[in-house]
Amino acid sequence: MTARPLRLLTVGHSYVVALNRRLPNEIARVGGGRWEVTAVAPKFVHAELRDIALEADAEELCQLEPVDLHASSRLHVMTFGFRLRELLRQPWDMVHIYQEPYIFAGWQAAYWTPNQTPLVFFTAQNIAKKYPPPFSWMECYGLDRCAGWIGCGETVIEALLQKGYGRRPHRRIGFGVDVKEFRQDKERRQRTRQRLEWDDSIPVIAFLGRFVAEKGLTLLTSALDELRSPWRVLFIGNGPMRNSLEEWGKKYPEQVRIVSATHDDVPAYMNAADILCTPSQTMANWREQFGRMIIEGFASGLAVVGSDSGEIPHVIGDAGIVVGEKDQSAWVRTLERLIEDEALRADFSQRGRVRAEEHFAWPVIARQHIEFFEQ
Repeated sequence: MTARPLRLLTVGHSYVVALNRRLPNEIARVGGGRWEVTAVAPKFVHAELRDIALEADAEELCQLEPVDLHASSRLHVMTFGFRLRELLRQPWDMVHIYQEPYIFAGWQAAYWTPNQTPLVFFTAQNIAKKYPPPFSWMECYGLDRCAGWIGCGETVIEALLQKGYGRRPHRRIGFGVDVKEFRQDKERRQRTRQRLEWDDSIPVIAFLGRFVAEKGLTLLTSALDELRSPWRVLFIGNGPMRNSLEEWGKKYPEQVRIVSATHDDVPAYMNAADILCTPSQTMANWREQFGRMIIEGFASGLAVVGSDSGEIPHVIGDAGIVVGEKDQSAWVRTLERLIEDEALRADFSQRGRVRAEEHFAWPVIARQHIEFFEQ
């Protein structure tokens, strides 16, 4: 007699973007029929940079359930529509809440999940913050209600154990990267460099992410100002600092390129680079929670340099270089060394690719989730 599949319902506002449903789809794939996965996604989200209607995916392996999401531009107070409550009342073997437990949407999903259904929530909070009511109440409820929780990094686990989260089973599971899409591709590299009007004579430094102060753009541009070796830099992203970044770039019209890119465009732009910089800066209420651009850089074969903010040293391991987040002179020395030493770049390129495949490839991340759910 064949055992029935285990039924997983996973809920996340970020699932509005098809690419962000890679986790539930990969769980369905890796589960090999043992897990039947349903993903709950908003019909529409007012996001920071653009409004997003629910994106279709022709290769969807999980069942997709659209629901309303109210006040989606305000992360802490956004709420799901009542369709979610109807879904949660169905028989599930596991409910996975891909939301922080201290926001309304996370609490709402936990509150609507029947008591007999095991529930696991995800968190990326790596500072032991004390929230004011009602957020502190929601956080306590989520912790009391859950069967276990997943933190995306070592600093998340450390911070939340200080707050009593250790009374529930937990697991560190990072984010994933598509190692087939993010890879070294000489033809794609050549096409992209031609589009940027660059040849192969000078190494290219890349920055990928939001153009905001906490991502360390000021430190990076200041370090570039001091470099003696020839350099080029490619900024991939968008955000409030774009105007100031463009103004700085006017000093180096042949050396600086600033591009906005959809995620589908990012692998090609990463192929055009040789070095990836993640100079994140710790703020009063924030430190780098993971650094997804790092694992995309690893998979793309870039030599990665990151600051020591938050989770970055744990993500980089021995596959890149970690530099003090405030040590501008060390950033200058490190970039000079990598620009001048092609063999060193090649060594980190190889190490990074291996680390991406062994620790962050989507099948690896999916299996870690399945193991925790079954535990």
